[in-house]
Amino acid sequence: MRSELFGTLPDGSPVHRWTLERAGVRIRVLTYGGIVQSAHVPDRAGQVASVALGFDELAGYLAHPGPYFGALVGRYANRIAGGSFSLDGRAYRLARNNGPNGLHGGERGFDKHVWDAEPAGDGHGVRLSRVSPDGEEGYPGRLAVSVTYTLDESGALRIAYEATTDAPTVVNLTNHTYWNLAGARAGTALGHDVRIAASRYTPVDGDGVPTGEYADVAGTRCDFRTAREAGPGFDHNYVLDKGVTAEPVEVAELRDPVSGRTLTVATTEPGLQLYTADHFAPDLPFAPGAGIALETQHFPDSPNRPEFPATELRPGGVYRSETVYGFSW
Repeated sequence: MRSELFGTLPDGSPVHRWTLERAGVRIRVLTYGGIVQSAHVPDRAGQVASVALGFDELAGYLAHPGPYFGALVGRYANRIAGGSFSLDGRAYRLARNNGPNGLHGGERGFDKHVWDAEPAGDGHGVRLSRVSPDGEEGYPGRLAVSVTYTLDESGALRIAYEATTDAPTVVNLTNHTYWNLAGARAGTALGHDVRIAASRYTPVDGDGVPTGEYADVAGTRCDFRTAREAGPGFDHNYVLDKGVTAEPVEVAELRDPVSGRTLTVATTEPGLQLYTADHFAPDLPFAPGAGIALETQHFPDSPNRPEFPATELRPGGVYRSETVYGFSW
């Protein structure tokens, strides 16, 4: 494991890159936004390429923040309807940075801050931490957050999230890496096979916010219970059959039949957002469909949906979440 200077923000803040290597896998993580910059994995022929969409220089992330390439997303991943929610009878107003909604923590969410970093995982990981002050982006409570990226003995990337608060708040953290198992610059990922262990999903309205119902995937194009080609047009939250679990349980698989690379996803979370990157802008070096995001999460708009799994965190409690990305070839 090693750390190096990756670049400097306009305000002079240094950004470092940490490189983790184990069992044939090399992961690079930035202190800016907790970004997974690259994930180098061999294919069945032994050819190594990064399978995570990203930029070679810091300037790329600063110029293109909207897609959240590889980012650590918070305080609340996904959408909150109307950019507002109520907690204990008090209303909180958030930035409306996605039409009428709040998205991925607001205008300057966790993905746009430099995090403190220290070695972790017996030399095979890095622990990032920061304190989100009370009122940041409209969210209540002083939130102390740590996120640990570790490569285990099999070369799987484990991302463990932990947070505490001094006042009631809501928390929903995720990682927003786009995966292309043919290689980050190989073109489309829409020919990959996808499997998701979910019998239901949460339909959305015209603004991308859940209606509150659970819909069966059976007989629809949203059914990935048996692996099949992804195709375009997905930005859906899946209700994982396993629900919330204390330990990560495998819930999804992404496979490139050409290279032989396979990505498995295990998580403690109850939901997974499948996003096929259909909305990449023309000025990006990646075309629509160039990567597939598999974002483990609690459901969008849960603070306004008591029928969804709760995302509240209170003083004395600890938010914990863990997701494991496993690689094979």
